[in-house]
Amino acid sequence: MKQVFSFLKPLKLRITVGMIIKIIGTVVELFIPFLLTYILEDVISSMDIHKILFYGGLMALCAIIAAVSNIVANRMAAKTAMLYTYELRRALFSKTLYLSAQKTSDFTIPSLETRITSDTYDIQSFVGMMQRIGVRAPMLLIGGIIITLIMDKYLVLVMIATLPIIFFVVYGISKKSVPMYSKVRESADNMVRIVREDVQGIRVVKALSKNEFENARYDKANKKLQKDEIKAGTVMAIVNPAMTMLMNLGIVGVVAVSAYLVADGKSSPATVIAFMQYFTLISMAMMSLSRIFMMFTKCAASAKRIGAVLDCENELAVLEEYNIEHKVEENAACNHIVFDNVSFSYLGKKNNVSDLSLEIKKGMRIGIIGRAGSGKSTITRLLMRFYDVDKGAVYINGKNIKAYKPHELTQMFGVVMQNDFLYADTIEENIDFGRNLSHEQIVRAAQIAQAEKFIEEKPEKYDYRISAGGTNLSGGQRQRLLIARAIAANPEILILDDSSSALDYATDMNLRKMLEAQMPDSTIITVAQRVSSVKNCHIILVMDNGEIIGKGTHEELLENCNEYREISNSQMGGAFGD
Repeated sequence: MKQVFSFLKPLKLRITVGMIIKIIGTVVELFIPFLLTYILEDVISSMDIHKILFYGGLMALCAIIAAVSNIVANRMAAKTAMLYTYELRRALFSKTLYLSAQKTSDFTIPSLETRITSDTYDIQSFVGMMQRIGVRAPMLLIGGIIITLIMDKYLVLVMIATLPIIFFVVYGISKKSVPMYSKVRESADNMVRIVREDVQGIRVVKALSKNEFENARYDKANKKLQKDEIKAGTVMAIVNPAMTMLMNLGIVGVVAVSAYLVADGKSSPATVIAFMQYFTLISMAMMSLSRIFMMFTKCAASAKRIGAVLDCENELAVLEEYNIEHKVEENAACNHIVFDNVSFSYLGKKNNVSDLSLEIKKGMRIGIIGRAGSGKSTITRLLMRFYDVDKGAVYINGKNIKAYKPHELTQMFGVVMQNDFLYADTIEENIDFGRNLSHEQIVRAAQIAQAEKFIEEKPEKYDYRISAGGTNLSGGQRQRLLIARAIAANPEILILDDSSSALDYATDMNLRKMLEAQMPDSTIITVAQRVSSVKNCHIILVMDNGEIIGKGTHEELLENCNEYREISNSQMGGAFGD
């Protein structure tokens, strides 16, 4: 939570000025009932019209100063809260982009979404409230008690007697509510997850006529959220009625005691009137403090969730000094990529990759094929250091990838993943992806990726706007744009992870030929389900249960690897066009 509120430091001058203005307004507001008592007791009895007008005008001026001060301070508080939340959201979003794949999975995408949106909004509301009433309410409470203590100590004792009870009621309820609101946020995360899944898969839902099923699934999550909100809200709903009851009991006690004191000549009606005004101010202050406690419960739960992300240590830290084993050092000059006895497990139980050793020369074409779950994509994720290996090491250009700074490592790669995305913008911007590439580079990438033909058929060509997710393009067109994006910057290492599944065989074959001709110096790793996508690679790896069960060229594997031969025969009888 400390890091969450550290973003307020740059705004401390603005906060201080706002607090000073708020203090001035509150002090003037506290002075009004005291001035009223003086007018009722001394000014009116003098029957001096000029004196009455003067003190009446002074009282009106105090009211105006208090109102203007509160308005100015509240406007400053609102802007300060927005500036603070802007920086908090920016830092939180930036942190999510740099989280490791493992941490992202631990937090889950829907949960990260609600932390950036709903949780930051709760904190913004609390920060704004603290500046608006967090200063005013305690001053009204303490100042009112001090002034009324000077005015009539007997009446004050009646009022003060109710304050400890109110405090313990609010504190007890607030303490109980914090874990409840944490549970509410978890339920909200689950509901967001379902909405996100259904929005992304709406076509499948409609195609399979599962509208009612998804409605029921969403309704279940929505009811769970409703149940948790009602439970938390019911507990918090006790605060205001309880405070109102206690304050009203205090007022009854004050009225009873004041009636006795006035009748006994120990107090005056003017003092009682002023005292009741102060008691009203104190009551309002207590109600405001209860609102702060209620808001704090939400804020504390949200700050804890945000802090968990911001405080998350980088588990993929850069190792400045990393010893390179002698065996790898000897081969560094002739090998671009080296996997040295690598083992890895996502869950820390069964290995997803076991004892993998592989040497790849610069400019080689590597194909990886195997059934689902065999560890194909895991190899590329380890190479890009989305995860750290459990055993062994991965080297690029003779240097352990753990010793590369993140931007140094990522700049080497061009990547097309299985579930890649396009965003709502032009074709050119989607290929450029904020890298400030020239138009010539983008056109060249589109030509290599076999995307130029369909782009030129669009009325706006490269300025054609793509909808979110590329829903106004076919599956093959989307894949070709994603490939164009990956190769546009002429990467040192190109990874194509099941990137041609929507391409016809002819387009896929032309793509491979263009990559061979136009990117001869790039090392290309192709992960595929189709033999046709990898048959021309220099080396093809056949994976099964995280182990290499076959390694060689297409022809060698047809002779020596039963699994590869079965895949080839099942797809096209072992025959492919050139």
